[in-house]
Amino acid sequence: MNNRNILLVGVGGQGTILASKILAWIGLEMGQDVKMSEIHGMAQRGGSVTTQICMAPHVYSPVIEPGEADTLLSFELLEAKRSLHFLQKNGLLIVNDQRLQPMSVITGAMQYPDDILTDLAAHTEHLQVVPAAEEALKLGNVRAANVVLLGALSAKWTDIPLDIWHHALERHIPARHAELNMQAFAIGRAL
Repeated sequence: MNNRNILLVGVGGQGTILASKILAWIGLEMGQDVKMSEIHGMAQRGGSVTTQICMAPHVYSPVIEPGEADTLLSFELLEAKRSLHFLQKNGLLIVNDQRLQPMSVITGAMQYPDDILTDLAAHTEHLQVVPAAEEALKLGNVRAANVVLLGALSAKWTDIPLDIWHHALERHIPARHAELNMQAFAIGRAL
């Protein structure tokens, strides 16, 4: 397994923290030293949620400096744009195509940017836009969008066996939601 610096960004309620815990557990299962830090201040009110995960044989800090993330997994378009400076040039960027308006847009103080995908594509050739929320909603629960995104990521991280991904999901997702989330993971992987 390669050394990895992963940044996960989203909005409160999108399952960013759960996805982070699953990824950290996978790193440990692969024999890596893993450090994780979370920032989720006003997340309960729709605020930004950011998690940094570092995986390597030896990790001394959970902090990812600007330009050092090799993977950015974004649960919302504007959050991807806000965090783009952390991603290495041509790093892997997987982004949910969902647009959630922040309070500044709702109140009319600002406008939601129209050129987000252009900015993302200019930064990396490894951009994958995933209709994660739409696909999860088709399954009956939009909250499975985080697992759709993990499925998309699993298709890119080919050095991690599929059974480890499945075991991580089984370990972290309640049994009553397991079947739906396994379907969400498979859809993300296929996308």
